[in-house]
Amino acid sequence: MAASTHEVTNQAPPLVDYDVFAADRVLSEAVERHLAPEVLDEARGDLSGFGRTAGSAQVQEWGRLANENPPKLRTHDRYGNRVDEVEFHPSWHRLLGKGVSAGLTAAWNRPGGHVRRAAAFVVWTQVEAGNGCPLSMTHAAVPALRTEPALAAEWEPRLTSMLYDWDMRPADQKAGALFGMGMTEKQGGSDVRANTTEARPLAEDGTYELRGHKWFCSAPMSDGFLVLARAPGGLTCFLVPRVLADGARNVFRIQRLKEKLGNRSNASAEVEFDGTWARRVGDEGRGVRTIIGMVAATRLDCALGAASLMRQAVAQAVHHSTYREAFGGRLADKPLMRNVLADMALESEAATTLAMRVAAAYDAAEAGDESERSFLRLAVPAAKYWVTKRCTPTVVEAAECLGGNGYVEESGMPRLVRESPLNSIWEGAGNVQALDVLRALQREPRALDAFLREVGRARGADHRLDGAIKDLLTELADLDGIEARARRLVERLALVLQGALLVRYAPPAVADAFCASRLGGDWGSAFGTLPHTLDLASMVERARPVS
Repeated sequence: MAASTHEVTNQAPPLVDYDVFAADRVLSEAVERHLAPEVLDEARGDLSGFGRTAGSAQVQEWGRLANENPPKLRTHDRYGNRVDEVEFHPSWHRLLGKGVSAGLTAAWNRPGGHVRRAAAFVVWTQVEAGNGCPLSMTHAAVPALRTEPALAAEWEPRLTSMLYDWDMRPADQKAGALFGMGMTEKQGGSDVRANTTEARPLAEDGTYELRGHKWFCSAPMSDGFLVLARAPGGLTCFLVPRVLADGARNVFRIQRLKEKLGNRSNASAEVEFDGTWARRVGDEGRGVRTIIGMVAATRLDCALGAASLMRQAVAQAVHHSTYREAFGGRLADKPLMRNVLADMALESEAATTLAMRVAAAYDAAEAGDESERSFLRLAVPAAKYWVTKRCTPTVVEAAECLGGNGYVEESGMPRLVRESPLNSIWEGAGNVQALDVLRALQREPRALDAFLREVGRARGADHRLDGAIKDLLTELADLDGIEARARRLVERLALVLQGALLVRYAPPAVADAFCASRLGGDWGSAFGTLPHTLDLASMVERARPVS
């Protein structure tokens, strides 16, 4: 019998057993907006079912266990043979299997596939973000492989399979396969042109032997990896299978696993190649151009992953504040807390709306819309830069809304905080994205034309947005010291695009708040500083996770 002093009152119930997709009005509205009517009902049903799975107590427990039981490296077996295996907790395999079976690697060959997958990715990575890495890389490998039709014909059906097969066997004996990527090296980091790994041609056409290393190789138990190495003709992209066709293991020496701040359920390794067999993907000397399609797709996933973390953090904060009472009433009804919650909800909505618009552009570009393809050239790095930058302050503020409870591991908020910087760092950190935007502006004028057409669709609807567009054009016209101003410019690009999308698609209260604060300057330096005259209550209610 519990002691009377330990009676538990005034605590929010756990946020479990709910539909993560249907409870997210912003995400569900984006799916309805961007999908064709003939696929909408099926997609909505699939996503809602997946949302209920993600929100279930059992799956939430899998996420906790996967995070608390990180992978372990086993370099040798009991007899001293080199095996280079990484062992994962069963919950990791359960999560990854559910993600594969939900189509998180199968976007490329079905109508509206990128929007459907993006929404599912936002839903699923709220459970445990670590398993998003292999799902993202497998999905993103497809455009790179398509530069080599024979390889694409062989591997694409495996990568887009909705069957998870984690056993180490030759890929042609498996029901499905996962892919990883190895680009960075110790001496170069983001400067992949400084790579020193060498590729020596073998007798069979298109095959090579690799010698060198990769400083960061995530998901090292994948079936294949796209890596960069120096062939006689220059930096080239290669496919490195984990297991060779005869069943022998390729030389893939895992030196150690990284001890990371977050993303702990996912293995990130340092690997060495020493006579490693590989197949060339694309022409020699065209490695960066070959792999750039994969990089762009993973960068979108960084924006989606950040939007997912923000949504889960805001959902937890609003849920807690809805049930918690303080100073004579519900915490969510207190004017200052309402301002904080509304401000975070606004940031989360802008992130999700932008990321889903970029996903829709992928579908349109795949269908042959060259204007949308040009739009992606600016929208992907701008979204990756800005959405991921906004993730950490949003998640940290949400944890503060739970008070001391939010600082305790059992709340789940510390896991979100540790995860929050990751998407800004991976796949090219902030400066890399900002400089990529500059390259697009300087070399691809159609990209800016497509961007301006997109934001121009909202002109005249809000004077603050119109003013921000005008200021952006002035900024673009002044090229003096452009590199040092690159972050400022990309921030403005992203904010103007978010504002234009919210003016067109969000409720008036949301669009008004965004234009007033993010574009009009009526905002402080921390969350909770929105103009008090805005309709804050409706914004908080919109963010409340009720399905």
